[in-house]
Amino acid sequence: MRYRIAPALAAAALFAIGCGYIGGPLPPLANVPTSVKDLAAVERGSRILVSFTVPSLTTEGLAIRRAVKLDLRIGTAAEKFRAEEWAAQATKEPAAPVAGGIAHYEIPVTEWVGKEAVIGVRVIGANGKDAGWSNYAVVPVVPPPEKPADIEPVNTAAGVHLAWKARGDRFRILRRTGGESFTPVATVVQPEWTDGAAQFGITYSYEIQTIVDVGNNKEAESDFSDPVPFTPKDEFPPGAPTGLRATAAPNSIELAWDQNSEPDLAGYRIYRSAGDGPLARIATVNEIPSYSDHNVEHGKTYRYAIAAVGKSGNESAQSAAVAAAFP
Repeated sequence: MRYRIAPALAAAALFAIGCGYIGGPLPPLANVPTSVKDLAAVERGSRILVSFTVPSLTTEGLAIRRAVKLDLRIGTAAEKFRAEEWAAQATKEPAAPVAGGIAHYEIPVTEWVGKEAVIGVRVIGANGKDAGWSNYAVVPVVPPPEKPADIEPVNTAAGVHLAWKARGDRFRILRRTGGESFTPVATVVQPEWTDGAAQFGITYSYEIQTIVDVGNNKEAESDFSDPVPFTPKDEFPPGAPTGLRATAAPNSIELAWDQNSEPDLAGYRIYRSAGDGPLARIATVNEIPSYSDHNVEHGKTYRYAIAAVGKSGNESAQSAAVAAAFP
């Protein structure tokens, strides 16, 4: 017996086999860029520097494929903040460059000195839609802090001593070695600082920035000073050795003293005289603080002194002299 399939059922079967989705049409994608979450701003010199990451995804987690518009505004706010009121009176800033996905704005402070500026941004998609305003950055704007000037580096035994002219609550020191970037190395309250980590023979460059407290754990920064290069030189001898002791042994006079602590210590020079005669150098030894004098004669008294020597050849003052008789 043969069975015949109704045409309507056959069509329905073919439709089911050829399509993986059964249901109504999908809603269109919104294509709304996500809002900015990391907007940050700081007053530096005569500008307010603003930066944030430009979103790369939509609110649906899809990559944004068409250019977006950045609507960054700066204004003031009433005691009770309302986004609509702030946006209506805020100033819209011109488009700024974007590098590596980060937008950078520089806003002159002139109009905002003495005010508490509120900054926000929204990202508008090619379809004109946006996900709302970013986090807001609040910047209490003050007259531009004073840029440090007349920086004077001085070579000292303790390190590179820096002094400069500027007024502020604190000062930030940045240092660069060779082709590296400037890196903060200290923050001080007085216009001077000594770089005790500097090594002889290496060229360093220094920049200094004035910091002014503006309240609510916020601060304003000056422009960076002009960079100042400096190469410290080893012009400083070690300290004179201490604790020198001289003891007669069967075939020698044994010397021992306290070891110097200078990191650039190279060794010691031994000075001797017979009786009360002038001291003359008889030996140079390494960093070990001891020496055996075998060139001695029975029945004579010898006087000794020690000097420390740095790696650059700088010699210290001599230690206090001590005497020992060789029986």
